[in-house]
Amino acid sequence: MLLEHKVAIVTGGSRGIGRAIAIACAREGADVVINYWSDNDASYGRRSAIDEVIREIEAHGRRAVAVEGNVALPQTGVDLVRHAVEAFGKIDVLASNAGICPFHAFLDMPPSVLERTVGVNLNGAFYVTQAVARQMKEQGTGGAIVATSSISALVGGGMQTHYTPTKAGVHSLMQSCAIALGPFGIRCNSVMPGTIATDLNAQDLADTEKRAYFERRIPLGRLGAPEDVADCVVFLASDLARYVTGAALLVDGGMFVNLQ
Repeated sequence: MLLEHKVAIVTGGSRGIGRAIAIACAREGADVVINYWSDNDASYGRRSAIDEVIREIEAHGRRAVAVEGNVALPQTGVDLVRHAVEAFGKIDVLASNAGICPFHAFLDMPPSVLERTVGVNLNGAFYVTQAVARQMKEQGTGGAIVATSSISALVGGGMQTHYTPTKAGVHSLMQSCAIALGPFGIRCNSVMPGTIATDLNAQDLADTEKRAYFERRIPLGRLGAPEDVADCVVFLASDLARYVTGAALLVDGGMFVNLQ
């Protein structure tokens, strides 16, 4: 029970990696506040996704609160903190996970696609981290913030020119926040998932040749699962990582280092 008696906020927690993080936190003893955005879920045909997550958390004997909101709006972070404190009295962990990746070519990319991606992925991480860190400072008992960056923070992607800079920014945000928040006992780290099979990239990986290429590139021989990332988030959020801050953990099956 690595997170026993703790309260965790998970953004983008209704699907994919966020869902796995929320459930992993509950499995390890935490009560969970889940941020979701119904407009985004509906686009994937998953209107009941948040209810399913809550049921799974409760099956682990933990409590859950769902808070709808677009993290790109500063008020969403404020609302998340308020709901967490009202429901559970405190916040110990933030998993800043919400993100989008609408694949698009560079030369004809509309400004709206860039602005939406930056708004959710980078601005959203900033606003939620800031709101939670203020509460953690006020509590005076420290805390752990883990942001979902990506292997894309380290490599390029021809259809991801709007996405990769945001994930590099999330990694950099955690590095700077580690310095800014260290005096208050707040640790800030990021995970960098490689190719993880989720609905975010399901269309891209539907290309069987592309999927096979990625599987060949990965030394462990398979695509990642959301749970592979979630367990690393739990580790960084737990006291096992009590002297780890400003770090980034690659969770990619060895893909990044396989250059041959």
